[in-house]
Amino acid sequence: GSCSTIVLKNPRRRNALSLPMLRSLRRDLLHDAKSRELRVIVTEGPVFCSGHDLKELSSEDDVKHHSQVFELCAEVMTLIQKLPVPVIAKVNGLATAAGCQLVASCDIAVASEKSQFATPGVNIGLFCSTPAVALGRSLPRKVALEMLFTGEPLSAQEALMHGLVSKVVPEDKLDEETMKISQKICESSKSILALGKATFYRQITQDLDTAYKITTKVMVDNLTLRDGQEGIEAFVQKRKPVWSH
Repeated sequence: GSCSTIVLKNPRRRNALSLPMLRSLRRDLLHDAKSRELRVIVTEGPVFCSGHDLKELSSEDDVKHHSQVFELCAEVMTLIQKLPVPVIAKVNGLATAAGCQLVASCDIAVASEKSQFATPGVNIGLFCSTPAVALGRSLPRKVALEMLFTGEPLSAQEALMHGLVSKVVPEDKLDEETMKISQKICESSKSILALGKATFYRQITQDLDTAYKITTKVMVDNLTLRDGQEGIEAFVQKRKPVWSH
């Protein structure tokens, strides 16, 4: 299996999520997800991402344009969780506003020690209400609200402590650590991972009884899949499984 890297490339604008950047991100995510070989997607950028391009949100643009920006952004963030492969955010630097939302929306996030995370919209009179959707689902409520009300950044270690990122490593180990996680994911069956990811996001918003009903059925379905049987047989026979694709 292969790992696809989507690099946010507009360092002059601190990788702002402008309409063209959002369209490009959606196109890359959808294009990569269709690849049979693909097992994992990594999103990264030299600044990571500074959020929306504020020049697009001035009063010179009409409400229709503003709606387009936020609707497309929401589509991209929800698309990440709908993709059949794990998506890793590799953060080396500042992730603010919609950039912070992107980190919170990814399945896994690996950050360098110098990384910071903030939702500073309140300071310029544009409260980060859409980033708050992802943030409030990743962080304890009071941590998310302190970020949203003050605009003050979380350090990488604080982000780790509160669960916004999965791992914090020295900057010179960031590539290696992200690659290690990607390679480990690549050892598993793509169809089993896809089933597991879709089920995880489906059950996580449910009450306990419903969550167990959903996952009990999925476990039974999983056993009927070719890779489910192959994995168990390989384990019993003490050999490496041969996945169907």
